[in-house]
Amino acid sequence: MVIHRPEEFYARIGRDGLIGFGEAYLTGARDTDDPAGFLTVPAARIATLIPESLQRARAVVTHRTPHHHRSTEANSRANIAHHYDLSNELFALFLDETLSYSSALFTTAFVAGPDGPDHLVATEPEATDNGSDFAEARARKIERLLDEAGVTEGSRVPEIGTGWGELAIRAARRGAHVHSITLSVEQLELAEQRVADAGFADHVTIELLDYRALSAPEFAAAYDAIVSVEMIEAVGHEFWGTYFRTIDHALAPGGRVAIRAITMPHDRMLATRGTQTWINKYVFPGGFLPSVRVIDEITAQQTSLRRTGILELGSHYAETLRRWDERFLAQRDAVIALGFDDAFMRMWHFYLEYSRAGFASGYINVQQITLVKEDVR
Repeated sequence: MVIHRPEEFYARIGRDGLIGFGEAYLTGARDTDDPAGFLTVPAARIATLIPESLQRARAVVTHRTPHHHRSTEANSRANIAHHYDLSNELFALFLDETLSYSSALFTTAFVAGPDGPDHLVATEPEATDNGSDFAEARARKIERLLDEAGVTEGSRVPEIGTGWGELAIRAARRGAHVHSITLSVEQLELAEQRVADAGFADHVTIELLDYRALSAPEFAAAYDAIVSVEMIEAVGHEFWGTYFRTIDHALAPGGRVAIRAITMPHDRMLATRGTQTWINKYVFPGGFLPSVRVIDEITAQQTSLRRTGILELGSHYAETLRRWDERFLAQRDAVIALGFDDAFMRMWHFYLEYSRAGFASGYINVQQITLVKEDVR
């Protein structure tokens, strides 16, 4: 790391901690040729860099989540719009043709993790950079999720978090009837167009709807399977119970749930809960990552959902982010033509590299989690 303006750099850290550290990169007070490589080092040691005795003072010096960022029904649409309604054209510049905004699943071997054969750990993905293999890897991820949820001909499936419609299209191709919900106006418009162009408008309904609406009486046990890709990160820790109780309410006995969740270790989740980070301020307001343990605790204590499988894909996400960032930087002129400026280019580049470092270091992970609703009658 090269510090160009030390006075500004240290003032930002002293005033705003890690948020200031990120902002010093945005303003150019500090720089590095390899943000992800640099950030991977402290991310791998984040739990021990600060002595435990000093970590107890964290609540005093860190910024708290602003009230207007809490993921209430009143705030959630604005939180989602801050990121996902930036521009469909922007996302199309660095995503592949599936417009799938989550980790690919590359062709690789898997080994049983410490929790047994239902807990598979992916080995490092091949670092090839072929456009077609990237799209195939993204499609593979979606198909595996649909397989885990048991989506087949005639399945009634709500999708919590539409994205740009790729999962709904693939579920409809299997003969499922999909009710997809989103809070992003931009995503809804393009997803509806893509669904219609694929010929599945009679199998897919997309609504601008908060996930909590599925707790209404008319949705009780209405669905055979539920899928949700990287939606729980936007729910907020205060509402994780609401999220899983809503899923439990809407799912028929014996039904299956397949979700993708970006997670963090349980101790770090507890230590950072309720705080605002650089990524909350600039990229995902209201977002917070759960741990696998807290998901298990909430589902066991508050629902009839029980985890039956999990697949870790952290190394795959690190590789996915590397490719996204490379594509994004290569499209600089096109990004500027959309009305974004150099400050945005630097911010978005840092966001992708910041996230990549988290996965590469193991500080965060991503899981495909399968749950089954027990018939408690």
